[in-house]
Parts: sequence; C-alpha cells; structure tokens
Amino acid sequence: MSRIGVAFDKARADGRAVLVGCMPAGFPTVEGSIAAMTAMVEAGVDVIEVEIPYSDPVMDGPVIQKASDIALAGGVRTADTVRIVEAVAATGAPVVTMTYWNPIEQYGVDAFARDLAAAGGTGLITPDLIPEEADEWLAASDAYGLDRTFLVSPSSTDARLRMTVEHCRGFVYATAIMGVTGARSQTSDAAPVLVSRLREVTELPVGVGLGVGTGAQAATVAGYADGVIVGSALIRRLLDAPDLDAGLTALRTLSAELAEGVRAVGQVA
Repeated sequence: MSRIGVAFDKARADGRAVLVGCMPAGFPTVEGSIAAMTAMVEAGVDVIEVEIPYSDPVMDGPVIQKASDIALAGGVRTADTVRIVEAVAATGAPVVTMTYWNPIEQYGVDAFARDLAAAGGTGLITPDLIPEEADEWLAASDAYGLDRTFLVSPSSTDARLRMTVEHCRGFVYATAIMGVTGARSQTSDAAPVLVSRLREVTELPVGVGLGVGTGAQAATVAGYADGVIVGSALIRRLLDAPDLDAGLTALRTLSAELAEGVRAVGQVA
C-alpha cells in the first residue's frame, strides 16, 4: 500500500491534481525550514517534498543550490532532515524526501529507511539512483513500507519507461525538460507527451516537475498530470526576502496561488 497514494486518490476524487511543494531541509535554518513547510501546508500545498541538502546537486538549478549551500553552511545534517520530516508530518500533510544517494549511503540505507518511516515520511525521490543500481533501497523500502519514486525524462525510451515504473511505488516523477530545476516563463511542450507515454505503461500517478512557478502554469500542468511539483519558485520567496517573517508571508502568497491553480482544473486528464 502506497503511503502517498492516499493524497493522489483524494485529489483525483476532487477532480484535480496534487500540489507538491519542495523546500531544502535546514534552509534558512532547521526551525526556519519547519516554519516554511508548515506555512506551505496551511496555504494549500498538499504534499511537502523535503530535500536533503547536498554539495553536488546535479539536477538542481542555482536557486536550490544556493538554498542548499546556506543549509549546509548552517550545519544541517541528514539526522536533522529526519527531525524536520517528523515535525512537518505532524501537520497531517504527506511528506516525501528528495535526496541524492550519497547521504543515504553515508547514513546507512536500512537505518535511514527505518528512521524515515518512524518519522512519518512516505518515501524517497532519488534523482541520481536508477533502478538497476537500487537493490539495497528496494529491499529497505519494502521492509519499512516506504514509497520509491524514480525519475523519467523526455528522452527516456519506451522500454526504459516501462522498466522504471515497474520499480516505482507511490508516483512517478516526470521531468518536464532536459535540464536543471528552476521556474521558467513557459511550461514544457515535451511534458504532456511524456505523461501520455507514461499513461500507456502504468496506472501510477504521474507528477511533473521542473519549470512551474505561477498559478497559471500550475493549472496548465494540472490539466494533464496527477501532480504538479514546485520548488525553485517557492524557495526564491525565502531567498529574496529581507527576513524570515517577510519570506513566510511571500511563501504563503505563492503557495495559495499555486493551490488555486491546481484546483482550477475541473478534471485531471
């Protein structure tokens, strides 16, 4: 049973997509990140994606890199992420963790799966871990009932799409563009095609990420995907603010706009 699937089922019953909001653990501080994620939930974000800060985030653009650097400079550690997950899960929103694989290997795969599950986390999004190299994670996620989300891209072959979704549980992460994260002026033309291809090989919900930054863009993506994943645009609200209080206000405003966007769609494709 998928722990995050409940959120997708509820949204589908309401005729809309799920809004996933991302924030690095420990940015701008551990307590500040908990406050930020809580504000996002209160403003209408359905699922929180907590990213473990990493020194070489190959998928992340400059906004997330800067936020992660601030978190790392502040001394955040993987164990802090577990505590953050627990605090945010207490809001009642599902919490999924996004992480590059090295921090999990350093922590211990089984130990991290155990601690994440105990904290109320639903599973992992793993951008640099492919199913062929994920035996240890597959075993640990089965042992502790965690979801596992692998990524697919517009360049993925049909055979690779099929193989990847067979190893996913919870949802599939479809990258809308070939590139790094960051809000863009237009949503990707490749994303609807990729989602359509995924529909042919899986019944799992499909979340689309990379490039969404406005309510209108969220509504566009919600018209064909099951989940709209937003990170850089939300994080920038904190980066650009003069202080945490101002950042939280800006974060709530954008979260509410994005939430209105995904709810504006009468029926998810």
